[in-house]
Parts: sequence; C-alpha cells; structure tokens
Amino acid sequence: MTSWTVDLAWWITVVEVPVLGSLFWLVWRTRHDAEADLGEARLIADRGQAQLREALAAYKLEVAKSYASIAYIKDVEKRLTVHLERIEHKLDVRPATHSGGQA
Repeated sequence: MTSWTVDLAWWITVVEVPVLGSLFWLVWRTRHDAEADLGEARLIADRGQAQLREALAAYKLEVAKSYASIAYIKDVEKRLTVHLERIEHKLDVRPATHSGGQA
C-alpha cells in the first residue's frame, strides 16, 4: 500500500501539477489575447462608425444643397398651373369662334 501512495504522490507532483499549471497559463493567455483583440475590434468599429457619421453628414449637406426647396417647388407649380389654365382658356375660346369648316 505504501507503494501505491508513493506512486500517487509522485504522479501528482511530477505530472498533474505541471499540467494544471500549463492549463492555467493557457487559459490566462487566451483570455488576455481575447481581451486585447476585443479592444482592437472596438477601436476599429468606433473608427468605422465615425467615418459613417461623417459620410452621412456630407450626404445630408449635399442633398440640402442640390434639391429644390419647397417654396421653389410651389412657385413652379403655380406658374405651371397659370400656363395650363391659359392653354385651357385658349382651347375653350377657339372652337366657339371657328366653326371648324362645317356648313
């Protein structure tokens, strides 16, 4: 029985402790690397988000510069309506003054 106890103690001392120590170091190192990679990913995502916001702001500014204002559109609509009414009036008056060549 003494041999079994010595063999067990030897096994724990020589094999198990170094294996557990190596496992602990491996887990610690993996966690450390994951945290560093996560920090890098956050930095890249923050840069991308800032660039996206800048691009969106530039696009909004371009839209505001290049598209017509509501007041301008209303003015054009009013002018078109007046012209169409004049054309309609001319079409209504013309058949009344001409008989169209019928006897």
